[in-house]
Amino acid sequence: MLGLKNLHHIAIIASDYARSKAFYCNTLGFTLQQEVYRQQRDSWKGDLALNGQYVIELFSFPNPPVRVSHPEACGLRHLALAVEDIDYAVRYLDTQGIRCEPVRIDPLTGKRFTFFVDPDGLPLELYQA
Repeated sequence: MLGLKNLHHIAIIASDYARSKAFYCNTLGFTLQQEVYRQQRDSWKGDLALNGQYVIELFSFPNPPVRVSHPEACGLRHLALAVEDIDYAVRYLDTQGIRCEPVRIDPLTGKRFTFFVDPDGLPLELYQA
């Protein structure tokens, strides 16, 4: 099998970052663990936790397109699944006829990750934990 460990995080691109941050934190009770402004992308990234567990990456992007099929669109960005061995997981998916993007390294965490899509085109991420 693939060797999934757990759900790592959910990434959401907001059309209005401040309004969404207030909703998730003030209305729903998430806590802001870290917030980073990424100048090169003119984008905010907020790490939100629920009951002390990191759950959501909240993003802003200038003028995001209204579609759910690409990572920089408004709405659900992707569903990330934590795996112990990303190389094994990519090979396993390949045997199932599922193609992954090349494995990349997150510049903020140094962790390896890749993307693939579900049958409806929803972006999914494997994140080596």
